[in-house]
Amino acid sequence: MTRTLEATNRTRGHWKTRDVACALAGAVSLALAVGAASTVAVPVNDDLGLVAVLPYPFWVGVLLLNVAFVVALRGDATGPARRAVMMWLVVVLVLVLFGTAAFVTDVPRGEVAFRHLGIADALSRTQGINPDIDAYFNWPGFFALLATMVRATGLDPIAVALWAPVFNMGLWLAALGVLTGYLTRDPRRRWLVLWVFCLGNWQDQDYLSPQAFGFFLYLVVLALVIGPLAARAPKIRGIRPADLAAWWRGRAPEELRPGRRVSALAVTLLLVTVICASHQLTPFMVLIAITALTLSGRVWPSRLPLITAVVLALWLVYPASAYLTGHPPLAGGGGLEGVIGANVVDRTSGTPGHVLVVQLRIVLTFVLWALAAAGALRDWRRGRLDIRVLLLAVTPLLLFPAQSYGGEMLIRVSLFALPFIAMLACSVLLPSDGSTRRSPRRADGSTRPSPRRAGGIARPSPRRAGGIALLCFLLAVLNVTGRFGNARFDVFTDGEIAAVAAVQRLAPPGSAIISATHPTPWRSEAYLEHRYRTIEDLCGSLSTPACGPFVYGYARHNPAGAIVLLTRSSEASLLLQGSTRPGDFEKLEEWLSAQDNVALVFSNADARVYRVTP
Repeated sequence: MTRTLEATNRTRGHWKTRDVACALAGAVSLALAVGAASTVAVPVNDDLGLVAVLPYPFWVGVLLLNVAFVVALRGDATGPARRAVMMWLVVVLVLVLFGTAAFVTDVPRGEVAFRHLGIADALSRTQGINPDIDAYFNWPGFFALLATMVRATGLDPIAVALWAPVFNMGLWLAALGVLTGYLTRDPRRRWLVLWVFCLGNWQDQDYLSPQAFGFFLYLVVLALVIGPLAARAPKIRGIRPADLAAWWRGRAPEELRPGRRVSALAVTLLLVTVICASHQLTPFMVLIAITALTLSGRVWPSRLPLITAVVLALWLVYPASAYLTGHPPLAGGGGLEGVIGANVVDRTSGTPGHVLVVQLRIVLTFVLWALAAAGALRDWRRGRLDIRVLLLAVTPLLLFPAQSYGGEMLIRVSLFALPFIAMLACSVLLPSDGSTRRSPRRADGSTRPSPRRAGGIARPSPRRAGGIALLCFLLAVLNVTGRFGNARFDVFTDGEIAAVAAVQRLAPPGSAIISATHPTPWRSEAYLEHRYRTIEDLCGSLSTPACGPFVYGYARHNPAGAIVLLTRSSEASLLLQGSTRPGDFEKLEEWLSAQDNVALVFSNADARVYRVTP
């Protein structure tokens, strides 16, 4: 027996055939995906986005990657070789799902990443922080960190924005890996949670932004609260009032040295302060999560919600007071009807292709939430439901009726709930921790360990493994569809970047720069030197009789003049989302170019630039 154990320990760290095969499959998957994505031509002219133009080798690579992961999942649950393989496959998944756009083009997706680079540049050039500039300067924490990092490292800001989704996903997964380590002992379940989290993350909030940074800190805070700052609630044997009361009062701290608990508390409070200084919404999510965990009897410092609320209130009252004077943080949503209209109704309009993309995003979210509900029910019936996971999955919904958040509140709520929705869903996909499957009996009546268990942890059967692989592949297809469904207007061309560079050269300080609508790769430079406006914001539509004279008058009356930028992506955005009709864009441009003191100063296949003399 001793010799058998010694032999097992000697071979545990060695690479087996299964490990090598899965690692090679991951490398092949990455090569297929990168090679296929690099052949996609920009601009993307399909209403479905990248999913419609990615060649079939990309999907072969995605399928192969999911099969390799499930095969690796069925192997030994422990050992450095298996951990290395699983980590490698997760890295490949992040590159395939979140780095696809970077393989298609070297221009960052979306307008907001360019704007955030401009804010960081402005902070590095100004003397101090002026909260009266705009809302971003009321929460400058992330931008100050970004400016410091770019200056200290000398990195190209555009490259930082381009690869930010991959970098942010790496941070999120690292924090989530630590967090799940406190919630389950099953290594297979931890890896599957990371995998499902990646597949379900269609929200596209991992670009260069304060919310991506805040979400990472949110996961770190929860890991500290659930780990070093946790309280050990007593187990209940029934549903008697005395048992429930004992469970509710369970406040005994975990067996940690007092110094470690105090250090964890100090770090938690520091991170809460950084979150409050970096983003408007994330502090409220943190407060709700900590409060729910504290009320459940699972947090040692019972005053932590009060301290968090005080820090949040102080930041809102003092540093952010300039913005909050006319913008209350959780008001202005127009009630539940207004929130539903902004988050649901307004997003399900546009061309048939765009509506289909939105519907598939809803399907992906619904599938994960349905699996989570089934997993929670299964855990409850088996007496293994972790109340902490359930609370963290549902409490973000409390913020949905409070604010429309520009029509993005439902997107943010689903993101904050996703790690714990994924964990509950894994209760259906995998056998439960400590499964009681009957072990085979020997001839003498004794039992031997089941071959489907490794280290006391159940492994999925071949049939279940096949179902997991198929489900993961389908989720990956839905992820790419939802994440890159706006590629027609949020993937910019080199011509549009050249037009923006020409605008920066031609616009004198103090001039107004007017774009048709927001998907415009601008404001990464000279953030404070110009007045940036969009035609859609100025007059609500591109109807020439109503909007043309208004925009022309605004441009003429600006003392330093104005530059009007009309791009392919702006027109595609308006058409795709149903904000204008075909031909309105061309009619407005034709009318504007015929006015006095308007001259075309730059033009290419994807953009035109007009100068309006004051």
